[in-house]
Amino acid sequence: MHQYLALCQRIIDEGVWVENERTGKKCLTVINADLTYDVANNQFPIITTRKSYWKAAIAELLGYLRGYDNAADFRELGTKSWDANANQNEAWLNNPVRKGEDDMGRVYGVQGRRWQKPDGSTLDQLGKIVNNLQKGLDDRGEIMTFYNPGEFELGCLRPCMHTHNFSLLGDTLYLTSYQRSCDVPLGLNFNQIQVFTLLALMAQITGKSSGLAYHKVVNAHIYEDQLELMRDVQLNRDPFDPPQLHINPDIKTLKDLETWVTLDDFEVEGYQHHEPIAYPFSV
Repeated sequence: MHQYLALCQRIIDEGVWVENERTGKKCLTVINADLTYDVANNQFPIITTRKSYWKAAIAELLGYLRGYDNAADFRELGTKSWDANANQNEAWLNNPVRKGEDDMGRVYGVQGRRWQKPDGSTLDQLGKIVNNLQKGLDDRGEIMTFYNPGEFELGCLRPCMHTHNFSLLGDTLYLTSYQRSCDVPLGLNFNQIQVFTLLALMAQITGKSSGLAYHKVVNAHIYEDQLELMRDVQLNRDPFDPPQLHINPDIKTLKDLETWVTLDDFEVEGYQHHEPIAYPFSV
């Protein structure tokens, strides 16, 4: 929580105004932010200076792990986070490859589970990583990336959190996640929760112990219509101690994650928070 607030204050103190062509808004921006989450000791990195909707973040992560490409499937899991990008993005609405309402195209989990190879077959990046880690193998390339420049035009949004690199030291699993761009008031806590939960889940289904999760953000920004709420409201609140995340111990395989797991299999214990803050969302 403190490193999140420190980043917000750094953006306000050191940020440079940058015009964003996609949204038509200005962003106060800094380059390079490094955050670390203690998954081993279950220090769940959820925002406490406003209410954070952790269930939606985990539901979105589950959709990525399943390779979903339709906003309706994400809604069924418990999140509406893809409704706007699938159905309100003018460039995507006018893209001839769009299949219709709620279609997201080849984004995020599609690339992670069904990367298109030159011969027309697909590569399951996540499946390869799980298989290796279960065997205690780390080839220094246990990497799942969603960033496929050759297919940007086939999806509604380029990935922001684009690469997850797993590392195994003995029986302890680590994760380094890379993010090219981050809407800090709205998006970052989603991303923090997902990085933490991804490491916890992967350690559980591969039979390893969780270590630390490292989260690198390249472009961290606050939109102009979010700045006042961040500076005058959220940063003036005192944070609470972090809660803990509990995951159903019956989740033991990737197949479990693909089939029967729901939000009922996750619980956050001891979450204290201030009142919600309605930050504007930029499509």
